[in-house]
Amino acid sequence: MIFDRVPDSIFYTRVRNESLGGPNPFEWKELTSNDVFSGRNIVLFAVPGAFTPACSETHLPGFDAAYDDFRALGVDEVICLSVNDAFVMFQWAKASGANKVFMLPDGNGDFSRKMGMLVERKTTGMGMRSWRYSMHVIDGKIQKVFSEDGYGDNPTGVPVAVSDAGTMLGYLKSS
Repeated sequence: MIFDRVPDSIFYTRVRNESLGGPNPFEWKELTSNDVFSGRNIVLFAVPGAFTPACSETHLPGFDAAYDDFRALGVDEVICLSVNDAFVMFQWAKASGANKVFMLPDGNGDFSRKMGMLVERKTTGMGMRSWRYSMHVIDGKIQKVFSEDGYGDNPTGVPVAVSDAGTMLGYLKSS
């Protein structure tokens, strides 16, 4: 079930703190839904998993490449959400060269569950994951959601057909 407003949730993120030194100069920072969405124009896309084929080959690169186009349309932030921890999200962004999109870890799947977008992917060894979708949110209010067809547990695959950057850009340009 998708709501009119984003649900309250806590995201466990890591932020760089050079004073810590060493190869992993990061410290924990909790962000709330309010921190992420309040007073902001956000495009969020949710993926089943970091480093997975469609997510890495199409979804993340598409939104990262279109980042400046989103900004030109008044979007404050483009966010990639996945049911992965902050360490995995950081390494995925680094490995893929995605340096514009904000990587938002939903490690416990709480946000995805509250959005009604948490699905079982046990037949592929992935456990519980987010369904693939994108959404436009202004000040916490969901304006539009593009959810891939076939929502349900243990799909054979979830292509990037309507939750892609081009579809979201088209929607924003026509709004």
